[in-house]
Amino acid sequence: MEAVYSRISQLGLATTSSLSLENGTLAGFRSRISNLRGPRDFLDIHRMSKPTGIADLQSRVSFNLRYFGANYMLFLSALSVYALLTNLLLLFVLVIAVIGLLGINALQGADLVLPRGIIITQQSLYIALGVITVPLFLIASPLSTLFWLIGAGGVTVFGHAAIMEKPLESEFAETA
Repeated sequence: MEAVYSRISQLGLATTSSLSLENGTLAGFRSRISNLRGPRDFLDIHRMSKPTGIADLQSRVSFNLRYFGANYMLFLSALSVYALLTNLLLLFVLVIAVIGLLGINALQGADLVLPRGIIITQQSLYIALGVITVPLFLIASPLSTLFWLIGAGGVTVFGHAAIMEKPLESEFAETA
């Protein structure tokens, strides 16, 4: 495992301390996953109803965004993966950009020397990567994908949060 950490450190992606449990990144992710509500709770048809007014709507949305927050994040992540899989050009450009940046960073500031003695500077590599990926990125319509994600995710998440009543346990907790 230490070899993996050292290789990641060499690539400049992260330090071994940032991958450890001590700084809490992985622990925060695990606690977020542990807050996932089950499908029976998340999709309980008996708790779905129309809000009685604006105050009820605000109360439901506020409570459900906290209560189902991990479920909503999982849903938005799945929606993002779906958006990338349906926009293959955008996925391709992002993969090429990441691989290119990792490859340039692997040089650790040194120039690239090709077999015939041709030397390419790191700055030239970044420029070439930008010249290739930026036009493809613009053609891949990332803004329409982003706006689709915002719209589809927002309508679904806020719609679910608005129609789901609070569990009975929370109603009794508020009156006590």
